[in-house]
Amino acid sequence: MTTMMTIGDFSRATRLSAKTLRFYHRVGLLAPAQVDPGNGYRMYSAGQIADAQVIRHFRSLDMPVQLIGEVLAEHGVERRNELIAGHLGRLQDRLEQTRAAVAGLQGLLTASTTPLAVSHRSVPDMPALIIRETIDLAELGRFYTAATRELERLLQSTALSAAGARGGIWSTELFLDERGEAILFVPVTSLDEPGEPLGRARLELLPAVDLAVATHHGTDDTIAQVYGALGEYVTAHELGIDGPIRETYLDETTDGVATTEIGWPIFRTGR
Repeated sequence: MTTMMTIGDFSRATRLSAKTLRFYHRVGLLAPAQVDPGNGYRMYSAGQIADAQVIRHFRSLDMPVQLIGEVLAEHGVERRNELIAGHLGRLQDRLEQTRAAVAGLQGLLTASTTPLAVSHRSVPDMPALIIRETIDLAELGRFYTAATRELERLLQSTALSAAGARGGIWSTELFLDERGEAILFVPVTSLDEPGEPLGRARLELLPAVDLAVATHHGTDDTIAQVYGALGEYVTAHELGIDGPIRETYLDETTDGVATTEIGWPIFRTGR
């Protein structure tokens, strides 16, 4: 014999409000076992408690109602697990974005009142092994990771010798228009071809540039504060020119903490 429950009893058993249960009925997610045709009272079976608990758990993970319906309707375990894993992946991405935003905000709240230390550097023409690509700003992390690995592999597998720390050159358009040229490079001792194939990398002579340089030490979540302070300094004290930002990566640990020099292009009339 099927045990029937009123919506009130079912609500207490599942910790789902009557309003929520009516909504789930309306969208076809959890229909009552019976609906009285005369008064419209909803009755649920005790066997539906397990389904309601699954739904409540998925909703606590912010899973969209439509996706919950797809999961419940899917009889294949492999496909059902794919749907759930896809949602968990999106939650993880959102968690990382939230963590980065929180770290950035904490950096603003706890920012030191000590003036930013800025130095001036005249960088001469530099032979370099470079990888350049026009990318969307959202692809910057992917480009950086892939290009770093490729440059490291080339230095290990060819006769090329590094002559300094790895660096990045980011065009103004990359930030202004969210699409522009990105360059990752390693200074090398000469532009002599190594004989081995370089793939998408090229040997080029990077042009000389004068820079106002500030140093960031920490994770990528807080580098924006140094960018902002350096931009403010250049605006107040230097003659900035329309050129790409140049970064130099001095060290990086496995937990993402790095020391990065940020170079803002400037025009200098003296030394």
